[in-house]
Parts: sequence; C-alpha cells; structure tokens
Amino acid sequence: MNLNSYIDNMRDDIIKSVQELVRIKSVQDEPKPGMPYGEGVAKALDKALEIAQSLGFRTKNVDGYVGYAEYGEGEEMIGVLGHLDVVPEGDGWTYPPYGAEIHEGKIYGRGTVDDKGPIIAALYGLKAIKDAGLKLSKRVRILFGTNEETGSHEIAYYLKHDEAPTMGFTPDAQYPIIYAEKGITMFNVVKDFNKKSSNIVIKYIKGGERPNVVPGYCEAGLDVKEANKKKEIQDKLEAFIKEAGYNLKAEEKDEMLVIKSVGVSAHGSLPHLGKNAIMQLFLFLDRIDLEDSDVKDFIHFFATNVGMETDGKTFGIYLKDETGELTFNVGTIQLDENKGVLGLNIRYPVKYKYEDWMNIFEEKIKTNGMRIEDMLHQPPLYFPPDHPLIKTLSKVYEEQTGQKAELLAIGGGTYAKEMPNTVAFGPVFPGKPELAHQADEYIEIEDLILNAKIYAHAIYELAK
Repeated sequence: MNLNSYIDNMRDDIIKSVQELVRIKSVQDEPKPGMPYGEGVAKALDKALEIAQSLGFRTKNVDGYVGYAEYGEGEEMIGVLGHLDVVPEGDGWTYPPYGAEIHEGKIYGRGTVDDKGPIIAALYGLKAIKDAGLKLSKRVRILFGTNEETGSHEIAYYLKHDEAPTMGFTPDAQYPIIYAEKGITMFNVVKDFNKKSSNIVIKYIKGGERPNVVPGYCEAGLDVKEANKKKEIQDKLEAFIKEAGYNLKAEEKDEMLVIKSVGVSAHGSLPHLGKNAIMQLFLFLDRIDLEDSDVKDFIHFFATNVGMETDGKTFGIYLKDETGELTFNVGTIQLDENKGVLGLNIRYPVKYKYEDWMNIFEEKIKTNGMRIEDMLHQPPLYFPPDHPLIKTLSKVYEEQTGQKAELLAIGGGTYAKEMPNTVAFGPVFPGKPELAHQADEYIEIEDLILNAKIYAHAIYELAK
C-alpha cells in the first residue's frame, strides 16, 4: 500500500483532529505559570500533543513554548514546524470562528489554514510513513509553535533548550516553494499631545487588532461643543462618502459624535487586498475644522503621507526588486486626548537593507515630533534555487500535483526566518484565495488531504 492510500484511510481522523484544535481559541493572552502565551495557547498545545501521542509518537512539551512529536532514529533530524496560536477572530463571520463547522466541503474557523490544519496534515503524513513501515535514516520532528503571530519568540527559547533540525519546512505560506521572504518590521509610532484643540475635541480613536492585519474597523469619539458644528461635520461626512465611496457613518452616543469606519480586513503582507478602516477615518478627520493642535498635526501627517497607499511611495520609502514591492500597513490605533499610538507593519524586499528605508522613515517621523517604540525586526530570507532542500521539495510537489514547482517570494514572514535551514512549503495551492487572518477562514477538505500526502512524501524524501 502506498503512502497516499494510508492518508486516504485516515481522512476522517485528520478532519476530526483539525476540528478539535480549531475549537480551542488560542489567541495570545496573559502568561500564567507553565503557559508563557496564556491559557488558550497552552490548551491547544496540550491537545496537539495528546493527538500525537494517540498516533503513537514520542512527545515533549518544552516548557509551554514549543511541543513536538518525534519518530525514528538517527543523528540528524528533519523538522516540520507549524504554529497553534492564531490572530484574533475579528468581525464579519458567517460561521462561528471557533466552531470548525463543515459546509460545502470546507472546514471553517480561525486557524483552519493558518496554521492548525496544515500542521495536523504534516503529523498524519508522518503517521502514514510510520504505518507503512518505511525505513528512515534520520529522526523526524513535527514541531508545534505557539507565538508565530506575535513575534515567534518561542523559537529562540526552543533553540536554547533543544535541538535545531538539520533541515526542514514550515507549512505556513503557499505552494509551490518559498525561496525568499521579505524583511519584516512591526513597531509603534507615538506622538504626545501637548497643544490641544478646544472647539472639537477628539476624545478617542480606536481600531485594528494587530499591526500585521489590515484593520476592518475603527471609530473616533468627538466632543463637539456647538450644535451647528455637529451638523457641519455630518454634512461633510455625507459629501466625503459620496466622493470616496468609503463605508463611514456618524451617530450620537453619550453626548459624543461617534464616527465609525468599516474597511476590509486582510493579511498585513498583502495590504492592497484590504481596505484600511483607520486610514479611511484619518482621511475624513483631516477634512474637518480642527483648531491647530498636536492631534490635528498627527492625523494630517498620516492622511497626507500615507492615506490609502500600501507601498510607501508618498512617504518616500518605496522599494522594489524581483521579490516585490515594499508594503506599508497601518494596523492599529490607540489615541486619547494625551497621546496617539499607531501600530505599523512595514515589509521590504530581500535585496535591500533595513537602513535603506528606515533612515528616511525615522528622520521624517522625528522631524514631525513623533518617536518609534517597540521595534520588532526580522531580516529577509533567501535560499538559492539549487539548494538541496529546494530541489527535493520541488520534486515532491511536481510528482504529487503534476504541476511545475515555480519558486515564489513572499511578503509574509514564516518560521523559516527563525529556524535554521527551513523553508516555507504550502499549504495554499496556486489560484486558491489567501484566507489567513480573514473572516470566514477555511480549508477545503480535499486540499487538507492533498497537503497530508505532499507532506508525507516530503518528509520521507528528506529523512530516508
């Protein structure tokens, strides 16, 4: 019996295991003893290790940071690294985000494609090798990460306390194979408000879930003293909506005028696929009659230098090479009467250095009375096309799909940047939608099963 037949026979078990994991809300939360990323993430890790044990694998929990299932013997080790943490569900779901419901051949839920479904597919791929009794010369570990969505800090902990793979892959991007990943930054731009407005006071602006997600919702609370000013703002809003076509509305609440902005969420690496609710709101607020003040300057700066652009052109930091353009996402806003904090996610092409754009960006920010805080930076990743890992995975992909293995460069960041000798391989097939971080995330069951087959053959070819 070949590996694919073993996978086909495990179809129901694969689906059930994915559903069990997706039903656990594993968004990062406050740490607890033995749970560095909170209770939900810890529950998902426990469940994954429980599934792995039930399949007959040796398992280990590395202090709640990473867990793994191991099979085989040998000095060298092949690693398949996925993550169990997810981004917050956000709004706009047709089906319950943690329901793992099946509709029309798709499992719906946060984490189905990013990344619980794919890592379970890899686990069952290894189970097929075990059941088939195929001889391996290397050990294989299926590694369950827990902090990929908020910095991948757990990998440094794992590498300090355990073993790095000889080589491996992470099922957390697209097919065919990712040979290059853009450099990634996430950080806050902060401005203190000393000079304040009195005629129209912006009491707050809040919106966005994470810097690496295009915000789908944002709102501002305005304290407008004069009734005629309220009417003027509402009239301006109507005119703005007609002109720009954005989804904004105003309503009175608790003696404030609340302006609500609805956008379209998308992954921070593909901001052009979304509509930024924060920037829509900034573009409108920039038009209203605020007195000269720090908050007015803050809004005006971003409305004029960024607006709805996603490539940094107007800001003066546009870059492009064969791996694509620089991408610029304004992901979060926390603003009150004293301070504004914008969470940004900027990704830059692999042939460029961090300094090539950051020096310009920082100079402009500082000149306008702002500062950068909480910088997280991952340099770009590049594998030559003739690398043995790339060649092996290309061969497997072509044999299992009948399609040519074109090499891809992405703006998304994966564990490949954190774990040595690792590339991103799957799970999204060419032509299929990018659903990570979006409402109604799903994985097609046929794609899930095909992933398990591809990963079984990939693991075997690397470990035989």
